[in-house]
Amino acid sequence: MATYTGRCHCGRIRFEVEGELRRVHLCNCSICAKTAYLHWVVEPGQLKLLSDSGDWSSYRFGTRIAEHRFCATCGVSPFRIARSDPDKVDVNARCLEGVELDDLELERFDGRHWEAAMRAERGPGWRE
Repeated sequence: MATYTGRCHCGRIRFEVEGELRRVHLCNCSICAKTAYLHWVVEPGQLKLLSDSGDWSSYRFGTRIAEHRFCATCGVSPFRIARSDPDKVDVNARCLEGVELDDLELERFDGRHWEAAMRAERGPGWRE
């Protein structure tokens, strides 16, 4: 298992995440398309915050389940809580240092049609 260091652009939000990073998800929903987020979902225990937990701002919209955390100084979102996995942490692979993004497997997710995509991915009994 590897340990990755991550941060926002200005470094106000810093963290480490442990795990095997092989695949990321690229979503085309309204917010992910605009922020170019590359999703790597991990268990909360895999992420260690190296800066104060109050160093980010958050934004919620729609169902208000997802919490889009971002740096109030530089605007970059290094991690968030996703609607699809609110009990996990969704790390932005673009914020990890030393990761060659071209080496990662890219899986597309149709976030524009979120409910249908979740049913297709997790089956008709998925929880929202």
